[in-house]
Amino acid sequence: MAELVEGQWGDPRPGLLYGERRLSRHDVAAASAARAALLADLLPHGAEPHVGVLLGNVPEFPLWLGAAAYAGAAVVGVNPTRRGAELARDIAHTECAVLVTERAHLPSLRGLALPLAPERVLVVDDPAYPALLRAYEGAGPPRGGRIRPGTRLLLYFTSGSTGAPKAVIVSQGRLADAGASLSGFLGLGPDDVHYLCMPLFHGNAVMAGWAPALAGGGAVALRRTFSASRFLPDVRAYGATYFTYVGRAVQYLLATPERPDDRDHRLRRGFGTEAGAVDAARFAERFGVPLTEGYGSSEGGAAIQRSPGTPPGAVGRAAPGADLAVVDPATGAERPRALLDGAGRLLNGDEAIGELVNRGPSRFEGYWRNPEAVAARTRDGWYWTGDLFFRDAEGWFHFAGRADDRMRVDGENLAAVVVESVLARFPAAAAVAVYAVPDPVSGDQVMAAVALREGSAFDPGAFAAFLAAQADLGTKSAPRFVRIVPRMPVTATNKIRRAALRREGFRCQGPVWWSPPGEGPCGAAYRRFAAGDLATLLERYRAQDRLGLLDR
Repeated sequence: MAELVEGQWGDPRPGLLYGERRLSRHDVAAASAARAALLADLLPHGAEPHVGVLLGNVPEFPLWLGAAAYAGAAVVGVNPTRRGAELARDIAHTECAVLVTERAHLPSLRGLALPLAPERVLVVDDPAYPALLRAYEGAGPPRGGRIRPGTRLLLYFTSGSTGAPKAVIVSQGRLADAGASLSGFLGLGPDDVHYLCMPLFHGNAVMAGWAPALAGGGAVALRRTFSASRFLPDVRAYGATYFTYVGRAVQYLLATPERPDDRDHRLRRGFGTEAGAVDAARFAERFGVPLTEGYGSSEGGAAIQRSPGTPPGAVGRAAPGADLAVVDPATGAERPRALLDGAGRLLNGDEAIGELVNRGPSRFEGYWRNPEAVAARTRDGWYWTGDLFFRDAEGWFHFAGRADDRMRVDGENLAAVVVESVLARFPAAAAVAVYAVPDPVSGDQVMAAVALREGSAFDPGAFAAFLAAQADLGTKSAPRFVRIVPRMPVTATNKIRRAALRREGFRCQGPVWWSPPGEGPCGAAYRRFAAGDLATLLERYRAQDRLGLLDR
């Protein structure tokens, strides 16, 4: 990565765009060199060369990424939605010797016991910051040969959905390889403008946006935070040709009002995860932009590539050199291939769905100061992804959700993401999340949260008719409960907060509709879930000694 940053030196072409601000590729390299020189003076002797970056998507973020690459340091992406002890823990755990932030985030830092002297907290929109940098302007690219492919460059946190977030280690070589691979795979080059609206503190924007721009010689355009309403105006203003996404960003874009000029832009490619086949097709139809769905994580332990001929609903095949398999998490035995009917419905999910593992070499470089998590991820010499998949008869891999998104309904294992892919077709739905709630007697029941499109109302009859018309919806997959939410609760990276939805279950604020047992097949009819229904249902849980399961 240091070589890629230095490769911009002397290049007058656009490098970084933000609002009205324009930096050439040379400007970016020179500004990164100045910050690298400043960092060398700020780092205490013997300290880990870790720079915490607590910023929105502003120019200082990629400039400090470049500075770290030059200096042989590592950027710690600090999540600005974290607060209090959690935020202090993230900074202390990763041993940040310098913290780069902005005035908007100072209130969240106030009162925290941080292991940082005040002079090592840099506030980029404070008047003293430009004056500090002026002393380092004119610094050339650092020399000395200290940088190697294995030099640590990123410490990026996982989502932390199953405990304290883990800091994933990413080296310069792995990130450079990822950038070159993706830019080559997508055909990205010097004429492309990469629109980065996903947060740079998360691996997606850096690995699928910033690094491919450097590798391909293109420019980076920034949006401080994702905005569905500002997406097209930004794309047009910057002349953006490529964007990366994660989570429910594509759903939010599709929920904006349609306009006759939706295809009036230069955008030609999108790459990301979790859009789903239905919304990817809708996006291409409306905006004229094909989306390429990939699978891979910041850990780098396993990757699946989409290739020509990938069937609808599949992610792709294993990347070159990977020995991927779908196995029983308990025994490691490989799962049978999936059986799909003519409508694409999975017929043997109970047998076919398992955890994706990589039995061959992986690029996983570990978690910072967390040997227990590393051991769990690499047990028995394999890399365990924690993600559910199934593999069809032709060898295509299909994503089936996170391991904790699995449901067992009437003795049959279901994957939340498979049910979601069907419910996403409901015309009134802007976003859908499917998750398990405990059954009063045994196993689980299916619950769905639905955010409606602007101007739509939930019609229970229309929803039941829709379910009946879906040939690929399994007989046990219809939701018992449907919760209507004004907006889907998501993380800072637009991933649904499923754990919170599961905890609230049907004991939540807002309208809930349900298909009561004994009133016909599940999903055949829905009515409002009333206070009396709640009291009766809770008594059933109490009688079966399962009331405590609702609080997990």
